Amino acid sequence: MAPPLRTERFFHPLATNLIQEFHLALADAAPSLAAMVLVITLLLVGAVLLLAETVLPGMIAGLLGVLSLMAGVAAGYQEFGTTVGNWILLGTMVALLIGFLLWLKYFPDSRFARLYTSHGTVGELGTERPELVGQSGVAHTALRPSGVAVIGGQRLDVVSEGALIERGAAVKVIAVEGARVVVRQQ
Repeated sequence: MAPPLRTERFFHPLATNLIQEFHLALADAAPSLAAMVLVITLLLVGAVLLLAETVLPGMIAGLLGVLSLMAGVAAGYQEFGTTVGNWILLGTMVALLIGFLLWLKYFPDSRFARLYTSHGTVGELGTERPELVGQSGVAHTALRPSGVAVIGGQRLDVVSEGALIERGAAVKVIAVEGARVVVRQQ
């Protein structure tokens, strides 16, 4: 129990009595208040670390955030009992769900997210050349089944339809499959 405060020189006697009662009540509630501050601090630190994980590589901030949240919930169970611990757990889970949904809705379009978003085309090599289909040319090397042909004035890597085609033979493009140009002897 805390010693009484000496306030009679500064305040009215009624105010002094109220201040002393408040001081004693605060001293009795101090362990409970310290536990509550610990739980809230652990939960807030966990939430901040989880948010930081969205931009920091390595999963360390996210792991520390999850551990901090778990420690906050565990401290809630230990200090306040099962009922309050269950409410802390439920509140944490609901807050995580709402936070995740808000993050999904607003983060991808934010100015901050644009710093981390690639705007380049993924998976497209730009090698599709359908204009070559039907054009004719000359085999620059022997095609066994692959080699080089001159088609439309350009040297291209080509693949024959399956048969060996000698150097200098006339060829015609029958298909373009990505970067693969398929030719047939004329």
